Amino acid sequence: MKEQVKHCACQCETDQEKLERIGQVIEEYKDKEGSLIQILHIAQGIYGYLPLSLQQFIAAKLDLPLSNVYGVASFYSFFSTTPRGENTIKVCLGTACYVRGGKKIVERLKNILGIEVGETTTDGKFTLEVMRCIGACGLAPAITINDQVFKQVNPDKLPALLEKYY
Repeated sequence: MKEQVKHCACQCETDQEKLERIGQVIEEYKDKEGSLIQILHIAQGIYGYLPLSLQQFIAAKLDLPLSNVYGVASFYSFFSTTPRGENTIKVCLGTACYVRGGKKIVERLKNILGIEVGETTTDGKFTLEVMRCIGACGLAPAITINDQVFKQVNPDKLPALLEKYY
């Protein structure tokens, strides 16, 4: 990947400046076969998520139907079409985690955070998601927060765990 995703450390970059950066990325990749996923990945890194207006911008610049761009953005779970929290919590609901209490973890997190799966807290701190398997079956039940794995999670200890992220 030639383009390194650079985040504005002060978060003072305007939407117009973000669109200009994304436009530069599109110019670099537009003639390369199969570049849409790469462009969406970089665009999400710059913008934070892929709102419909950004998808329309990308579709127009690539001379693609919006349905193509939207289809890719909505198909892959990596992409988000809504703003995401600073911290993403993913609860494993693979067989081992589910049997060992994964569903209870989801319910407890929904209660603590006051959101449903797929939503972001009003303060923008957390997004709650579920996963089918994180490949840590021997550590069940497991969750990840920002890709850090937590093993043998106890629902009663979730408030103390989340406190580290405030």
